[in-house]
Amino acid sequence: MKLTSIFLISSIALVPIAAAAQTAAPAKPHVATHAAAPSAGCVKIPPLSPKIPALPASTPCAKAMYTLTSLPPVKTSDAPPALAASVREYLGIDPVSFSLAYIDTKVGTGAPAEPHKWYSVLYTGYLQDGTVFDSSAKHPEMGAFVLQQGAHGVIPGWDTGFYGMRVGGRRRLFIPHQLAYGPRGNGGVPPNADLIFDIELVSQSDKNPTPTPPPAAATPKAPVPTTQPPPAAAPASTVAPAPAGQAAPTPAPPATAPAATPPKPQ
Repeated sequence: MKLTSIFLISSIALVPIAAAAQTAAPAKPHVATHAAAPSAGCVKIPPLSPKIPALPASTPCAKAMYTLTSLPPVKTSDAPPALAASVREYLGIDPVSFSLAYIDTKVGTGAPAEPHKWYSVLYTGYLQDGTVFDSSAKHPEMGAFVLQQGAHGVIPGWDTGFYGMRVGGRRRLFIPHQLAYGPRGNGGVPPNADLIFDIELVSQSDKNPTPTPPPAAATPKAPVPTTQPPPAAAPASTVAPAPAGQAAPTPAPPATAPAATPPKPQ
């Protein structure tokens, strides 16, 4: 089982953060390449369907794990600044920001989730209208879903969504479509669908905990008999001796044994 297979995501760039100038040389912008520490402020989440289980009133608010800004690959030239801005707005090519938000519904007591480990996870995935499009409970024979963090084997919202968790913890993830299945969708997920996941980090390990099935044993073939029965012996001659003065009769040729037919293999 898998959530997957290859997932589509729009080209995104992190917003550069200008570094403070310490010397006369111009400072280089710093670009974050990993998920930033979860912010302390609350973020607004979309209204949820009543089909999605409500969280207890004591549950903390949703926080942004990180925010990304998609920078359109266009540049306006040969136009006054005021006109250039209006052209970009008219064409709808302004930057678009989106966040991966989360709520920790249960803080785990196990080890912190570490990068590049193998995670065993229980999950339920919802569309915004409350439809359950997938759940580990639908595949009880498979047990927990196993993924390797950072291996790009799942959608980006999952690959980075366990940051800050501990084993035994539970979390609700609010994944925008840019970090999910994008404009193509996937199975029961329509194009450009924002998703909600309830996840539980069951365990983590250095190696894939999924046992590899042993190779199937080859079925031995029945031996093919190759021995042929010996040919039948020719009968002895029974010609009587000729009387005196007469030529002995020519003995009849020995009877030829019929050709042996080899047995057919079973």
